[in-house]
Amino acid sequence: MTINIEYEAEKMLDIPYKEIINNVVEEAMDYENCPYEAEVNVLITDDEDIRQINKEYRNIDSPTDVLSFPMVDYETPSDFDRLEEMANDYFNPETGELLLGDIVVSVDKVKEQAEKYGHSETREMAFLVAHSMLHLFGYDHMEEDERLLMEKKQEEILSRRGYVR
Repeated sequence: MTINIEYEAEKMLDIPYKEIINNVVEEAMDYENCPYEAEVNVLITDDEDIRQINKEYRNIDSPTDVLSFPMVDYETPSDFDRLEEMANDYFNPETGELLLGDIVVSVDKVKEQAEKYGHSETREMAFLVAHSMLHLFGYDHMEEDERLLMEKKQEEILSRRGYVR
């Protein structure tokens, strides 16, 4: 598995963010029974940069906590059955790894939301990565039943690695 982490924010997190990201990505892969080795890119930035990315890709001119850019177009979430038929689209030709996608996290929001929700920055970072990984597996939360399913899966992924409130 390849997890590329780039830290571009000036503000530093005083948590083991690489360890947290690796743990949560690995747990999400196991939880969703992904049969492949995968590649995930994680960019840690600040509110201003994530605002610009949000504006460019979603036409929303405001900062957000996390953005997900899935590389796989699933028919149903975590349905890995047909991916090999489209290997040229979804797999890195050099490594053979499934290209899951990109995650962008705002350091400012990690700090702000940890305080707002009364838990640690560690828990907030883990939550945002778990949430984003589910998006990379094709889940969404536009409908109430989808939101409830994602919340259940997020909490189970986090609790399996000890990232509880």
